[in-house]
Amino acid sequence: MKQYKVSSGRRFPFGATVDEKGANFSVWGLRSTAAELLLFETAQSREPFQVVRLDPAENRTYYSWHVYVEGLPAGTHYAWRLDGPGDTRRSGFRFDRQKGLIDPHARAVSDLLWDRRLASLPGDNVASSMRGIVVAGDGYDWEGDRPLDRPLEESIIYEMHVGGFTRHPSSGVKYPGTFSGVIEKIPYLRSLGVTDVELMPVMAFDEQDVPDAAKARGLRNCWGYSTHSFFSPHPGYCISPEKGTHLGEFRDMVKAFHRAGIGVIMDVVLNHTAEGGAGGPTINFKGLGNRGFYHLDPNDRSIYLDYTGCGNTVNCNFPIVTAFLIECLEYWVSEMHVDGFRFDLASVLVRGHEGRPLHYAPMPWYIELSDVLGNTRLIAEAWDAGGLYQVGDFPGFRWAEWNGRYRDVMRRFVRGDPGLIGEAATRLAGSSDLYEPEGRLPANSVNFIACHDGFTLHDLVSYNQKHNEANGEANRDGSDDNASGNCGVEGETRDPGVLALRKRQAKNFMAVLLLSQGVPMILSGDEVLRTQRGNNNCYCQDNEMGWFDWGLVEDNGEMLRFTTGMISFRKRHPSLMRRQFLTGRKGRGGLPDVAWHGPGLNEPRWDDPGARVLACTLAATDKTEEHLHIMLNMSDADVQMELPEVPGRGWYRAVDTSQPPPADVTDPAAQPGVKGYTHRVAAWSIVVLEAR
Repeated sequence: MKQYKVSSGRRFPFGATVDEKGANFSVWGLRSTAAELLLFETAQSREPFQVVRLDPAENRTYYSWHVYVEGLPAGTHYAWRLDGPGDTRRSGFRFDRQKGLIDPHARAVSDLLWDRRLASLPGDNVASSMRGIVVAGDGYDWEGDRPLDRPLEESIIYEMHVGGFTRHPSSGVKYPGTFSGVIEKIPYLRSLGVTDVELMPVMAFDEQDVPDAAKARGLRNCWGYSTHSFFSPHPGYCISPEKGTHLGEFRDMVKAFHRAGIGVIMDVVLNHTAEGGAGGPTINFKGLGNRGFYHLDPNDRSIYLDYTGCGNTVNCNFPIVTAFLIECLEYWVSEMHVDGFRFDLASVLVRGHEGRPLHYAPMPWYIELSDVLGNTRLIAEAWDAGGLYQVGDFPGFRWAEWNGRYRDVMRRFVRGDPGLIGEAATRLAGSSDLYEPEGRLPANSVNFIACHDGFTLHDLVSYNQKHNEANGEANRDGSDDNASGNCGVEGETRDPGVLALRKRQAKNFMAVLLLSQGVPMILSGDEVLRTQRGNNNCYCQDNEMGWFDWGLVEDNGEMLRFTTGMISFRKRHPSLMRRQFLTGRKGRGGLPDVAWHGPGLNEPRWDDPGARVLACTLAATDKTEEHLHIMLNMSDADVQMELPEVPGRGWYRAVDTSQPPPADVTDPAAQPGVKGYTHRVAAWSIVVLEAR
């Protein structure tokens, strides 16, 4: 192979930067004493064709190593090797001069030869290391595309897995499991009516990061909460990653979503990395600056402080790390046009020195105040595995939060647990108890019934306990607290009564979610009752258990129609998407913005420990909208409920989850009128009336 001439290069920007004369490489290495750049011809090359040994006097500036390689073409693969202080227990560093390291700033990466086991052992693993790919200058044609900048309160989020969305044989796409495959399914999402997709991790992650028991079953990490390269789209979602097409393929998907009016939110994992704990592999950060990048025990720096349950915790408020992560987020917005981020285990972002929570943590505030990120959606999973729980108290004003309290209360309320109507009303009204005291808004609450982590909606109404045996850990993994109810039989059944109740309960959950103030989030597949057969932790099930079965679109078309109808209903009613919290004060037409009821008008049974019935009247926000009357009966008996009078208007039934289609959700032109001053609400059902 040709040996390329080299020169000192420049410190910035980090990563591999191509120009008309060659490529500049720069990487940071805290306290490192030696560095080598390894150049590989292709993704299949096990040995480098050129090893460039860097001179500390010529190729190092402060903590950065840099070199310019003349005439090096785009498409070349590369890795680093660094050396530095030993004695990990005292120094906290884990340099190994034989380990191949992937560039943290690589815009495209290859894991074709990757062997996690060898990277976890001392010594040479260059032949099976991760590789960066030299990517040519940015000539992508965005065709005028830009992030959508839709108001958050108008959003309906759809959480989905890029690979699992089209890997099932029934998907019928040309390239299953890829960004390209998702593009083919955008018309389906547009017809459903969602406004944003929240993509489970799409930054490059380690598919081999699973426990030995799962590995022995041939399982792999498919969810992606095991990031190693924060600037690169995941190669497994690309059609031809060996050619470095990552950026173009991801951008094509984003552009296609935007053309359909759908925003793109990335689920990002900044709290830990694929390198795990002391026994985990050396991929990049361990070999570049372990002591700065991770939280370590101050008494024994060979021990990682684990607030994530994944072996390590990123030291987000260490200055170099903060700058790296902010640069990463800004890159995905400015160069990849994403519309926002959901932050996994976001409470890690507030942990400072030795893991202690900081009242004014720099990291979340830098994100909130960044000009580049100024119009993006910021959604926090406001807790971590170290016991820090910040729902309603995450730093900043603009941050929305996955409202775990909403999920827990609404699951129990719809299940039929008594005595919850007070808190259910608070959650239905936007969780003002959590967000209003600090001047935040209903849109700060991202409401959900199900998400990737836990039961699907189908399984929530079909199983009392988790059934995770397929993961290989004797059913020990996954949460034991699911607030689920199987409607009388555990798992699969042909009992028509049980099946009818399950279908009604699924509709109840979907209805209450889309009738709540705040931002609703729907788990992909819940609109067609996708099942995981009781598995509430499908992180390693890259198979039919974890995939979207497109046959369900027809098989469970009734649920799909109901969900689509409820989304359309929500979009017709600004009163369900209020910017401010409900007050009970009179507004348009002399009606209060909200009035609460029980079976009788203005008589909510707040103090009744057995109450399972709740109703409310929502006033329209303008003269083009109808007033709403919402009745929720989660008891096992029908209830006759009083209706308020609206001068000059009559009530029409828009939603009734106890009715067969098309009466379960009805367009305005076909809605039946309601006579009299009461309405019977069937057991386990929700009824919504419109006044016109």
